[in-house]
Amino acid sequence: MEFRCRLGTTSGEIIEGVYVAQSEAALRRELEDKGLHVLALRPRLGFGSFSFATNRKITRHEFLVFNQELATLLKAGMPLVQSLDILRTRLTNPLFKSVLDDVHEKVRSGTALSDAFAAHGDLFPSVYTASLMAGERAGNLDAVLRRYVAYSKTVDTVRSKTISAMIYPAILVGLAVVLVSIIILKVVPTFSEFYLSFGAQLPLSTRIIVAVSDVLRAQFWFILIALGAAVAAFWSWVKRPGHGSKFDALLLKLPLVGSSFHKFATTQLARTLATLLSGGIPLVNALEIAARSTGNRHLGEELAIVATKVREGQSFSATVFERKTVPDVAIKMIEVGESTGALTEMLNSLADFYDQEIDTDVARFVTVIEPAMLVVMGVVIAGIVLALYMPLFQLTSVVGGS
Repeated sequence: MEFRCRLGTTSGEIIEGVYVAQSEAALRRELEDKGLHVLALRPRLGFGSFSFATNRKITRHEFLVFNQELATLLKAGMPLVQSLDILRTRLTNPLFKSVLDDVHEKVRSGTALSDAFAAHGDLFPSVYTASLMAGERAGNLDAVLRRYVAYSKTVDTVRSKTISAMIYPAILVGLAVVLVSIIILKVVPTFSEFYLSFGAQLPLSTRIIVAVSDVLRAQFWFILIALGAAVAAFWSWVKRPGHGSKFDALLLKLPLVGSSFHKFATTQLARTLATLLSGGIPLVNALEIAARSTGNRHLGEELAIVATKVREGQSFSATVFERKTVPDVAIKMIEVGESTGALTEMLNSLADFYDQEIDTDVARFVTVIEPAMLVVMGVVIAGIVLALYMPLFQLTSVVGGS
């Protein structure tokens, strides 16, 4: 495995280079044994490196399993260093194993577990490292890990239910597009050539279908490239600083589905805050961490403003009411939780409430959209078929009359 390193020598000289080692931790030890100071060290991207493209990711499932096992070992009384040593030998993901080797080495040398994971940047969510920090301060790291696992499972369950409910409508849309494309690109030209052989005037609906087919067939690759360019341009626009937040804000305002997006973002936010607060993280810090962790970037920016105002002395409920960050029901529940000193419990209740709301909304949407899509598909296909067969009816009547 190759690593790009930036090193400092004892004389103050800075050197950069590429080094090969079995793991990041092994390379750090080797360089430090030579008297070099590691200023920066990261896997080198390339075809010969384990960190190339497909392996630059730690899946949610394997990360969740790791934390479950770590919490179990710690609860059983196993020392942290020994627990990490056991778990790192069982990993199959090269990237995760390399990271855990480095985490184990840092913890063994006296670094806090939260700092060891935080050193690997965006590979791990900030909620996780903040939870670890809270657990270390309170001396209940295993309990914090179990709480984080429960939080992750709940968020994943809601996300999976929503995605699963959307699979069938997506399949219907795909089938509709395929069927209409086959009819327009393959069937219509055959009928068009057949009708041209008679030299008769075609009905208006048939002429429109034939004209659309001719344009699509003649400009097929141009249309395909234009659609690809439009998607790429839109993706590039979304990725620009500030534009992603605008896009996420637009999602929250969409008719029919915008409220569901808002509820999902709110339940994720509420669970994140509840997890951090129950671990002992102060409210302002929890808000700042949740702002960086929420999936909706617009909501994250709003929450960062809320965190600033709370730091200045305003109440949490008054600030979210002023900014309209979350729905009205959530604001009232937050106000009650803050006034009674049970904000964590109320946030958990808020998340559970919106989980049920999301389930209801998704079920209602699927119940309505499925038959609606079937009707639309039937009308479109029937209209195309009727337009194609109308000249045949005319020809039959002409032949019959003669």
